[in-house]
Amino acid sequence: MVQGVIARFLSAAGVLAAGVALSVGLAPAAAVQAATVPPAGSAVSAPKVPAKPTAIQITGAFPGNKIIVQAAEHEDQFKRLLSEVNWLANTPPTTSAPKAGKMGPKFIVSVLIKDKATQVYDLYPNAAGGPRAYRPAKQPTGKKQAGWFYGRLTMSESLRLSGVPLKPKPDVVTGGIGGGAGEDVAVDEMDPVENVNHVLADFRRLFLLNTAVLIVILLGLAGIAYLIRRRV
Repeated sequence: MVQGVIARFLSAAGVLAAGVALSVGLAPAAAVQAATVPPAGSAVSAPKVPAKPTAIQITGAFPGNKIIVQAAEHEDQFKRLLSEVNWLANTPPTTSAPKAGKMGPKFIVSVLIKDKATQVYDLYPNAAGGPRAYRPAKQPTGKKQAGWFYGRLTMSESLRLSGVPLKPKPDVVTGGIGGGAGEDVAVDEMDPVENVNHVLADFRRLFLLNTAVLIVILLGLAGIAYLIRRRV
């Protein structure tokens, strides 16, 4: 009888110990869950959506010295201008500065958000070799790597349609990033007779080179044949 009482006591003690251990193990998890789950009725803060540009400002040496294209008023023209400069924000520089005296007029284009500049670039639509863009190191949102870029071929038309007094270029094609890549083309390089002479000269040099290689190969074969004949 005494043994039965002791057995029941030990069994009850084991159940109590298991219950204590289980409650201790669950307590941290419950505390973490209580800390991560917001109380009922509280609002969860959503991530902030970056503000979108609302206008493009162009400044330069033209009547009025400043043009502002609002997205709400001229959506198509605003998108056209934004596409000319928006890709410059995070693109590594692609070229060097044009030679002095061959850059043409400079136009400063600023991307605005509620009348506050967020990006500033210098555009040279008439630079020799194609449009160029320059990203100053000092930007309204912080310092960036200064550098030069080939601009889009549509740069001049985009500025002109916004009111900048530039000569029309309706024959330009839509260019991607670096769409204006190119080099100066002299008048004599466009002469068809001169181009034909260059092609013929290149062909003659290629023919002479191939003939010399063929002669060397034939001499080598003749030498090998002579050595084989002597050994035989």
